Amino acid sequence: MEKNLKKKVVYTLLGLTMLSCGAISSKVNASVEKSKVDEFSNLLDLSATPTQRTHGVYDTNYFNNFSDLGAWHGYYQPDKNNKELLGGFAGPLIIAEEYPVNLAASLNKLILKNKKTGEIYDLSQSSELELDYYPGRLEQKYVLEDVTINLSLIFVSNRTALIQTRIENTGEKPLSLEASWTGRVFDNVIDGSDVISTGANLKAQENDIQVQFKKIREKWSYFSTEEMQYTIHHADKISTKIDGETYTATAEEINLPVGKIYETKTTESYTFTKEELETEQAKFDAYTNNSSDYFKKNKNRWQGYLDKTFDHKEVKKYPEYQNAIVKAIETLNTNWRSAAGAFKHDGVVPSMSYKWFIGMWAWDSWKADVAVVGYNPELAKNNMRALFDYQITSKDPVRSQDAGAIIDAVFYNQNEERGGEGGNWNERNSKPPLAAWAVWQIYKETKDKDFLKEMYPKLVAYHNWWYSNRDHNKNGIAEYGSMVSDAQYQKDDNGKLIKDKNGNYILDEEAVIEAAAWESGMDNATRFDKEGSGQGDKGVKVFENKNNGKTIGYSINQESVDLNSYLYAEKGFLSSIATELGKRKESKEYKKEAEKVKEYIQSKMYDEKTGFFYDLQISENGSKTKLLVNRGKGTEGWLPLWAKAATESQAQSVKKNMMNKDMFNTYMPFPTASKDNQKFSATHYWRGPVWLDQALYGVEALENYGYKHEAKLMTEKLFLHAEGLMGEGPIFENYDPLTGRGLSTKNFSWSTSAYYLLYKNSLLGNDSTTQSAFDIE
Repeated sequence: MEKNLKKKVVYTLLGLTMLSCGAISSKVNASVEKSKVDEFSNLLDLSATPTQRTHGVYDTNYFNNFSDLGAWHGYYQPDKNNKELLGGFAGPLIIAEEYPVNLAASLNKLILKNKKTGEIYDLSQSSELELDYYPGRLEQKYVLEDVTINLSLIFVSNRTALIQTRIENTGEKPLSLEASWTGRVFDNVIDGSDVISTGANLKAQENDIQVQFKKIREKWSYFSTEEMQYTIHHADKISTKIDGETYTATAEEINLPVGKIYETKTTESYTFTKEELETEQAKFDAYTNNSSDYFKKNKNRWQGYLDKTFDHKEVKKYPEYQNAIVKAIETLNTNWRSAAGAFKHDGVVPSMSYKWFIGMWAWDSWKADVAVVGYNPELAKNNMRALFDYQITSKDPVRSQDAGAIIDAVFYNQNEERGGEGGNWNERNSKPPLAAWAVWQIYKETKDKDFLKEMYPKLVAYHNWWYSNRDHNKNGIAEYGSMVSDAQYQKDDNGKLIKDKNGNYILDEEAVIEAAAWESGMDNATRFDKEGSGQGDKGVKVFENKNNGKTIGYSINQESVDLNSYLYAEKGFLSSIATELGKRKESKEYKKEAEKVKEYIQSKMYDEKTGFFYDLQISENGSKTKLLVNRGKGTEGWLPLWAKAATESQAQSVKKNMMNKDMFNTYMPFPTASKDNQKFSATHYWRGPVWLDQALYGVEALENYGYKHEAKLMTEKLFLHAEGLMGEGPIFENYDPLTGRGLSTKNFSWSTSAYYLLYKNSLLGNDSTTQSAFDIE
C-alpha cells in the first residue's frame, strides 16, 4: 500500500485478509468485490456530541443513531469538530427498557501513542478524516503522518456489536506503539428538569470492561435492574484501570514494521438478563475469531435487502430516488427491536429517536410490515405476531368482554392492570383494522400458506370484535370508541375514582372521546372536536355499549367513514385469505357483508354538493343522522376510494378535491385537514400536517380509479418537497403541507414504510396494496 495514500479507500474489512486478533500483516485480498452496499454512504447524518440530556424539542433525540438486528442499543458518529470524541463511535445510546438514553459520550475510544517519542496521535489533525455510514455498518478513517487508522462497526446479534480496528504503518520507520481505549460512563441522565441517577458503575474483569446498573424504576423516564449490563470485550490481552466513572484499558506493546497492519477486535453487548449475557459471552470468541465471516455475512444480508428492493426493470428510470429508499431501509432496521421483556417476537417500533416510541402500536406495526416484507419477510411476520401475542381472548382475566380485540400498544413492561409497572402500555382502545391488509401483503410476497393459516382465525376474531363491541345500533356500521377501563372514569384530586350516590363510578366523557380519537389513529383531528362545528351539530357524545345488560365498551356518536372503509377493505382481504385456504363459504359471506357496507358508504356518507365523503353523526337509537360536512374535509374522505367502495362518479368528484390546490394539492400534498377547512393548521398534528400513510392511501385511491397521471404527480411531490428526504436528513413523522418542513419526531417508521411502498408500487410499478376481492361498480 502506497505511503500516505491520499485517494479515499473504503475499508470494508471484507477486501482484506482477516487475521487472528492482534496479528500483523500487509496482505490485501480483493476476493470480495465492492457491491451496491458500498454505493450508498452517509444518507443520514449521524454526527453527534451525546450528553446526559438525550432528548430536546418534542422529546426527540438531538441526533440520529444507527442500530441493526433488533439490538436495544445504537451508535452515533462523533462530531468532527469535537476532537475529544474522535477515535471511537459516539455513545452508545441504550434503551432503558422503554426510554432511550445516552450511556456515554464515548465509551470505547482508541488512544494511540508513539512510545519512542511519547507523542499521542492527534486524530483531529488527520490529513484525511472520514466518518462514514454505509448500509449496515459504520466506518472511520484517520490518515496521519506515519499511521492510518481504520475502525469498522457492525452488529453481529440482537445484543452485540463487533468493532474491528486496523492500524497501518505508512511511514518510513518501524513504529513502537501503545494502544489504549478509554471511556466515561454517565452516572445520571437529564430528563426535562429531572436529574436521574442511572446507578451505572464500571468494573474490570480480565479482558472485559463492564457497566453495571442498579434497580431504578423511574416510571416516566428510566428503568434499569441489577441484571442489566453493558459489556466491552477485548479479544487481546489488556490491563484496565478504573477511576470513578472513567476507565483506561491498555494493550500490550505493538511493534509495527513499515507497511504492516496491526488488527484487533472488540465487542460491545447490551443485555437485560443474566441469560442474555451468558448467551453473548459464550459467543465472544466466535465473534472476534471469525470477524471476516461476520463482516461478509453482514454485507451479504444488506446486499440482499437492496437486491430485493431494486429488482425491477424500471429502477434505472428513477436513480434520484434510490438514496431515499436505502435510507428508508436503514431507518426501519434501526427501529427494529428484538424480543425482550413483554415482547415475545421481534418488531418495529415507531422511532428509536423519540422518548415515548419504544413500543409497538397496532397500525404502526402493520404499516411497517407492508414495507418490511419487501426485503425481510421474517421480520414482517414476527412483527405481526408481536401484537397478536396479546390479542384478548374470552378467558382474559381483565377484559374478557373484548375477546378478539387487539390492544393499542404494547411495551417492554405491561401495565398495572396486568400486574406490571409500565405506564405506556395501553388497553383503553384498539387501532384501525389494517391487520388483514398487512397479512395479505405478507402472503403476496412470501406465498407462506402456513402463515395464512396461523393468522386467519385471529384476523376473523379481530374483525368480528368491531361489530360486537363498536356497533352501537347494530346496523353493521361501526364507530370508534373505548374499552372498559378505570381511565374512563372521573377521579378526585388524589387520583381516586369517584362514585355516585348509587356506588357506581362516574363516566368521564372526555376521556372516552380521547380514547376514541386514539382508536382512529388521528388523535386530534377536527372531526373529533367535542364541541362539534356549525348549526345542528350536537358535538361528540358517548354511547354505552352493552351485552346482556353488561357494559362491554363505549362508542362515540359518529360512524366514521375511514373506519368503515377499512372494514370494507378488510372483508375483501379476509375473503381472499379464505379463498386461499379453501374456505369458499366464508369467502362468499364476506362478499355479501361487504355489499351492505359499500351501499351504506355510498348512500349515507357521501355529499353530492361538495363531492366528498364524511363521517355520519347518529342518534343513540340510530333513527336520526347528520352528515358532518360542517366539520370540513379530511383525509378520511378518500378512504372509500382506497377501499374501492366508491362509485366511479363519486371518485371523480373526490379526485377534483384531492387535486385542488386550495384543498389537498398543497406544496407537500395531502394535508390531513383540507386547506379550506376552517380549523386547518399546517403544523398541528392531525389538523393539517401531511401524514405519509394517508398520503399513500391517497395515491392508491387515485390509481384505483384510473387517475395514474395524478397519482404519479402527487407521488413525485411527496418525495421532492419533503425536507431532507433526498439529502441526508431524517424521515419525519409528518410534514408541513405549505413548506415541506419536517414536523414532530424523526426517523419515523410508517412514513418510511409509505415512501418505500410509493417507490416500489407507484413509481416503479403499478401495484396497489388495496383489496382486490371486490371490483369497483
